[in-house]
Amino acid sequence: MKKQNTLKDQVKIVYLGIGSNLGNRKANINIAKFKLEAENIKISECSSNYESLSWPNPNRPNFINIVLKVKTFLNEKELLAVCNKIETELGRVRLQKNDPRTCDIDILDYDKKVIEIKGKDFLNIPHPEISNRNFVLLPLFEISKNWKHPQSQIPILKLINRLKIDDLRAIKQI
Repeated sequence: MKKQNTLKDQVKIVYLGIGSNLGNRKANINIAKFKLEAENIKISECSSNYESLSWPNPNRPNFINIVLKVKTFLNEKELLAVCNKIETELGRVRLQKNDPRTCDIDILDYDKKVIEIKGKDFLNIPHPEISNRNFVLLPLFEISKNWKHPQSQIPILKLINRLKIDDLRAIKQI
């Protein structure tokens, strides 16, 4: 008798944003990618590296960011735990929000779902600021030109066109 597939057994398509603005930024991102794959998270697409000003304080070191399209069997909480573990392994210390960091991994989109978990295991997907961030939208557009915001259903090109011109000028593909 063949086992029936359950929803838990189905692969999920997820977009992850990875950024670094401390240490060897490119190496940090590459190590994070390697560690994701070691956790059986299959990278199917990877954007170019994009350099942008640190947000919200542009006087801090510049970030390098990428966006990955991955496939995983992990649920959203398991994936978040893996991302947090990798950040810690790469030396991320969480003192104050938006401090410089060796590695930041955000779940941008989890299988086109809207997920809000409050309390200790706080999780908000899609990432709440995704529509306002040049360092997310441009690399995401590079690998997924037809992506739509899971909550608003606004196409990515429309979101990019809503960015301020200064935000578009402040990021470069490297």
